[in-house]
Amino acid sequence: QGRILEKTGLCSQITFGRYVRQGRKLGLDPKLFIQDLQFNEVPVRVYQPKATSDGPRRGILFFHGGGWVFGSLDTYEKVCRYLSRESDSVVVSVQYRLAPEHKYPAAYEDCLNATQHLLQHLQHYGVDPARVIVCGDSAGGNLAAAVSQTLAARSDLPKLRAQILIYPGLQALDFNLPSYQQNRGVPLLFRERAAFFALLYLNGDALHMQEVLEGSHIPPDLRLKYRKWVSPDNIPEEFKVRGVKPLRPTDFIAEVYETVKRFCEPNLCPLLAEDSVVHQLPESFILTCEYDVLRDDGLLYKKRLEDNGVRVTWYHLEDGFHGIISLYDYCGFSFPSGKRGLDSVVNFLKSL
Repeated sequence: QGRILEKTGLCSQITFGRYVRQGRKLGLDPKLFIQDLQFNEVPVRVYQPKATSDGPRRGILFFHGGGWVFGSLDTYEKVCRYLSRESDSVVVSVQYRLAPEHKYPAAYEDCLNATQHLLQHLQHYGVDPARVIVCGDSAGGNLAAAVSQTLAARSDLPKLRAQILIYPGLQALDFNLPSYQQNRGVPLLFRERAAFFALLYLNGDALHMQEVLEGSHIPPDLRLKYRKWVSPDNIPEEFKVRGVKPLRPTDFIAEVYETVKRFCEPNLCPLLAEDSVVHQLPESFILTCEYDVLRDDGLLYKKRLEDNGVRVTWYHLEDGFHGIISLYDYCGFSFPSGKRGLDSVVNFLKSL
């Protein structure tokens, strides 16, 4: 089959995509101290409000979106400045390693290591041990959910106060959930791209993308096991009114499963974590967009958290589409619903 990356000119596509998304260098911010550091050898950018504070501040670890393939500290500079200024918090933006050069679990490990470093050095950054929050959008929401699950069981570190998941991607079992059917061709994330990114992150190539989209990559017994968590039955009826048809997964192909079986690991697909883990998670904020293939991942996780007694604040952008938060004040244009979404995050932060 040859190296699909070279064959499709994918390397050059990714390089070009990263260039386009790199974001502009911004000048100094009158209200923030901003410095580039390394936390456990992971590059981070720390934003600290200049104003004096009565006591230690909230600390937010921010993991950017971009399908595990795109995105950088610069791309999310405006979003992180906004969060730091508006919520008066210390924000640590994490530059995790990107796929396909660095496959799973590299991004997850970088985010976990940076978070652990902050939790071990809170005093140094003036962060309140009782108010540390992980936050991310899209692939970053996936990483925030995975880090949150890992740390839930740790007794040697301060407990996370909350997790903020902005249109997160949380599973790769079913690319035919209602939101995948309804929004398959809606920018900025097409259905094919979602599977493509997940495969690049997992394996560094997108072989077997068609089989994964059709659902022949998961054995029937596992599909049955996870049905209690990943199923259209768990999605409220009002989200199924436009154009949804029940689909039977195609026949299982064992050799495909062999290449993607790590999709069943919760560090990659947090929706598949056991109840004993979900039950320990901190208070959660989940933002979903109506016109987003990942909408149902967020809705399914919301139900799982609530079923396990975790408090959830849910914010749904009826007119939102995937990626809208990252377009906040992007190259001079902004969407009102993106600003509303960002402000809903700020309001949640202020409540903590």
